[in-house]
Amino acid sequence: MSQGEYLKRGFWRNFDTTLLVITILLCAFGVVSIYSANLQSESPFLHGLYIRQIYWIGISLMVMGAVTLIDYRFIERMAYPLYFAGVITLVSVNYSGRIIGGSQRWISMYGFNLQPSELMKIIVIIFVARIFDDMRKEGNLGARDLIKPLILVSIPFLIVAKQPDLGTAVIYMILFASIAFFNGISRKLLLKAAGALALLAPAFWFLLKPYQKERILGILNPEADPMGHGYHIIQSKIAIGSGGMWGKGIFEGTQSKLNFLPAKHTDFIFSVFSEEVGFVGSMVLIAIFFLFIMRFIEVILHANDKFGSLVVVGIMSMIAFNFFYNIGMTLGLFPIVGIPLPFISYGGSSLLTNFIGVGLALNVSLGRYRVE
Repeated sequence: MSQGEYLKRGFWRNFDTTLLVITILLCAFGVVSIYSANLQSESPFLHGLYIRQIYWIGISLMVMGAVTLIDYRFIERMAYPLYFAGVITLVSVNYSGRIIGGSQRWISMYGFNLQPSELMKIIVIIFVARIFDDMRKEGNLGARDLIKPLILVSIPFLIVAKQPDLGTAVIYMILFASIAFFNGISRKLLLKAAGALALLAPAFWFLLKPYQKERILGILNPEADPMGHGYHIIQSKIAIGSGGMWGKGIFEGTQSKLNFLPAKHTDFIFSVFSEEVGFVGSMVLIAIFFLFIMRFIEVILHANDKFGSLVVVGIMSMIAFNFFYNIGMTLGLFPIVGIPLPFISYGGSSLLTNFIGVGLALNVSLGRYRVE
């Protein structure tokens, strides 16, 4: 079917405008929060980060539009080439990527830093969904069905963990698990997997690096080292608590203005937001995000095929995990890792990845109106 015939079938009438509007609204919250976080910064670069974020939003919107218009079944056919290209890129980053903050994760392009490990999340989702779709299996998956995708997902997991970026690497496994769980796993296998993880959990402690252990210990008792590994958590909780019920007002937060709050435009952007809008404003943000997730569930329930539904499950899991982990991290519930708040934290690679995810969800949603 030609593109013209496709549009005549009412393509745009069935476009999920609500999903797009919520995405833009979250980005607007992010731009205002980034501007506020660096409002009194003496660094021209930091003060202008909100402008760079707006540039990334524009670029991401264009990419999202392209992803929305491409038939997602074509993207399914490209799953294997995308996977191998992604792995090769990750390997090249480990050898020639730009080092920022002690981690080698970025590629510099035209004045912007792109993080391939972020984009690999989308590739992992497409790839795992393709493998499970190819199985054409009725009923729940067994251990043998999971071996191939688990091994292939472990490759980018190990590469990214070496950068080091354990937070992003773990998300690959979470995406694999969420898609597999939605596809269906036998109860016996789930119980065995849960038992194995429980037994191996103590062993993981000895595999962690010293700074990773400090982050975990900082959750248990941040006051034990208030100027060391507990500093981030303490300052974040002070910022959120000082916002009270209604907040101090937009651009009036003191923890960020006085530079007590670290990583205030990235990992701890929620602390900046919460201090200024308070508990009520934070609950509004969470309510908007729940509506956002509900739109994904709607797409999953009405997807044309198994591949489409599995892809949207992966995207929803990726965005939802990042959102709730980031907020939990700022509240001192989870160890501090580099997981941004979707659409709100500063960062082009994360923003682009999430917009591609929204584009794929819109694509699958519109798929049921396509005529063969």
